[in-house]
Amino acid sequence: MRVPRAVANFHRRVTNPVARSLTPWLPCLGTLEHTGRKSGKRYRTPLLVFKTQNGYAILIGYGLESDWLKNVMAGGPTALHTWGRAVTLANPKILAKAEAAQLVTPAPRLLYRLFPYNEAALVLTRPADTT
Repeated sequence: MRVPRAVANFHRRVTNPVARSLTPWLPCLGTLEHTGRKSGKRYRTPLLVFKTQNGYAILIGYGLESDWLKNVMAGGPTALHTWGRAVTLANPKILAKAEAAQLVTPAPRLLYRLFPYNEAALVLTRPADTT
């Protein structure tokens, strides 16, 4: 199920400002910090996030035309604020929800599958250590 764009616009203006202060501390939620592909401005978007072995899977609820998704796919710097810490992420890849489910760690996997978003998920990994 894809959430209508009108709901996305409401969340962007009303819900997200409040959610940004809570999501870094709640399970399966996080705030994705990304750079605008046109403006260069930094954005912070609260999202549903699920830990994988070497990164995170993020459910895409508003469809592939979401600005945050386009920004991340453009390759700018990306960090996820979750559980009170910031994690640098890279290598964005869009997968089918079912395909990404296999990457989600066992503990949150049931919750991941229960969410009605069924279009896709974005998988991000921690960059390889360069030292």
